[in-house]
Amino acid sequence: MMKFLQKLGKALMLPVACLPICGILMGIGYACCPATMQGGEIVGFLNKFGFFLVKAGGALIDNMAILFVIGVGVGMSDDHDGTAGLASLAAWLMITNLLSVGTVTSLIPSIAEDANKTLAFSAIANPFIGILSGIIGASCYNKFKGTKLPDWMSFFSGKRCVAIISGVVSILVAAVLLFVWPVVYGVLLSIGNGIVSLDAVGAGIYAFLNRLLIPTGLHHALNNVFWFDTVGLGDLKHFWAGHTSADVSWSLGMYMSGFFPCMMFGIPGAALAMIHTAKEGKKKVAIGLVASSAVCAFVCGVTEPFEFGFMFLAPILYLIYALLYGIFTFVTTLIGFRAGFSFSAGATDLVFSAVLPGAQNTWMILPLGLAAFVVFYVVFRFAITKFDLKTPGREDDDVEEEKKAVLSNSDFTEVAAIILEGLGGKANVTSLDNCITRLRLEIKDYTKIDEKKIKSAGVAGVMRPSKTAVQVIVGTKVQFVADEMKKML
Repeated sequence: MMKFLQKLGKALMLPVACLPICGILMGIGYACCPATMQGGEIVGFLNKFGFFLVKAGGALIDNMAILFVIGVGVGMSDDHDGTAGLASLAAWLMITNLLSVGTVTSLIPSIAEDANKTLAFSAIANPFIGILSGIIGASCYNKFKGTKLPDWMSFFSGKRCVAIISGVVSILVAAVLLFVWPVVYGVLLSIGNGIVSLDAVGAGIYAFLNRLLIPTGLHHALNNVFWFDTVGLGDLKHFWAGHTSADVSWSLGMYMSGFFPCMMFGIPGAALAMIHTAKEGKKKVAIGLVASSAVCAFVCGVTEPFEFGFMFLAPILYLIYALLYGIFTFVTTLIGFRAGFSFSAGATDLVFSAVLPGAQNTWMILPLGLAAFVVFYVVFRFAITKFDLKTPGREDDDVEEEKKAVLSNSDFTEVAAIILEGLGGKANVTSLDNCITRLRLEIKDYTKIDEKKIKSAGVAGVMRPSKTAVQVIVGTKVQFVADEMKKML
């Protein structure tokens, strides 16, 4: 399971890399044109320029799930083939259309009479369904890419049948989700209603669950309880309407305020810990990913580039991350810091919400932010080093010595042939993949492995993590060897 999650985490790196710049564009655009989020007329050059930036950034942020569909589909396929991306997109379109509000209410008219179920299906186009579609597409590709059909159907043989099979599988998945999704969504709504009476503790539990559910998209169920007026709360709605705590039955802003120190300062602290714990030679790669994500979180509160960058590589660390949100929201609620957001808990929303009647003690963001930065940094650094977590820059294939490995033979075909012979021949190899420096293979019979033969190809080393897994350390020219070996297989 952990191996699957780490493979999924690596597959998400490509789509996640698209997001930070979009978040920054939206933050700058929002600062130039508040009306894009708060409503009002958009007049003058600065406002129109800001509106332009917001729409440019939103083009990807608002369609993040589709990026995950294609990224996961291609990234988790055996040879990173675009066919898997197409199959994943077919799965996404099938599931989201079959489970759209219009379709499900036509199939089961009683759903239209249940506000909670309607709400659940209105949120079906989310990152979780995107990732699920990517897994479906990649799995169908890996299993059926070599399928041979009868002559009269030969046009659909091989890769051409993958998208069709993916679509059929998606119909079955959609049929299951038709009954499961609203139940899970309803349970979360009930949990939200149940913790409302817990005051500061309830706010902390909500923030913890909000972050914990981000990968599934089900956090929207809780958001509808606390931020919007679906059960009589509406923390966000009342805050931006200019109300105060005297106008409602709770401390206005308590379900939003705790996110500000975590997103603006906690994430940069956690990002710095990841950079400091990255392996030598990979710090620049870590900086490129997490530093830009930290800026994105600080400016406009877009946290997905940071979160999806490690949640599947190190799920234990993501649980700790969610707990820290819960703790800081609990503390923030008790000490009386109140701010709100119409987009997310970044600096731009903090500035604009500070002038509203519901805002209280906004200066406290400085001590709270400093505390969040330090706590997130210390906790992340301790957890990463203590448990050897595979955060960006710490993956197994990132060892600097491997990058220095140099093949003694520049004939990649010959090198591949020698390695394949040492692996017991192509009949003994069930799958082949490669990372930056290694061939990663799954084999049938480990007793047929001849390490001496493999090393005679001039490779830097051979690792055998399990009885069915072999890793051959080739160096930075691994892609050329892998390409030749794929031809042989």
